[in-house]
Amino acid sequence: MFDAVQKRMVSHALVIMLVAFIAGLGLLSSLIGGIELIPGQIIAITLPGDPGAWARAHVGGITNAMLVMIIALVMPGMGITGALASRIGWMFIGTAWGFTVFYWAALFAPNRALTFGANKFGEANLAAMIGLLPALVFVVVSLAAVIMLIRVAFGGPKA
Repeated sequence: MFDAVQKRMVSHALVIMLVAFIAGLGLLSSLIGGIELIPGQIIAITLPGDPGAWARAHVGGITNAMLVMIIALVMPGMGITGALASRIGWMFIGTAWGFTVFYWAALFAPNRALTFGANKFGEANLAAMIGLLPALVFVVVSLAAVIMLIRVAFGGPKA
């Protein structure tokens, strides 16, 4: 039986996975240039981003959702409960959502939302800012969360 923290983590992970599955539909459409509702007849549609960006949004989202689920399942076995479990849970939920925003914003950013200014891929725009800021914040948050887990795993004091 899941406790409240685990349920919250798995619930968010499942929504993130749904968003990633929708990106899979975007990937398919970007690869074939549209949608096929009737066999042999492709209705042309133009989506933002290239197939590589859609693949990153699809696979990255699934990977982040699975990470959150795995952490939710592992924490009780490591003796992580209560406030610490809640804190780590929110850190990983935030990370998964931050990266999800990054992947989707990168679809609309000529520079792939990798920098706040122009880079070799293109110019920056509002989508680049929207994608990069949470990604950078949650890179730091995720590193802190992993360090907290490592400390507990190796028998150190609970963070």
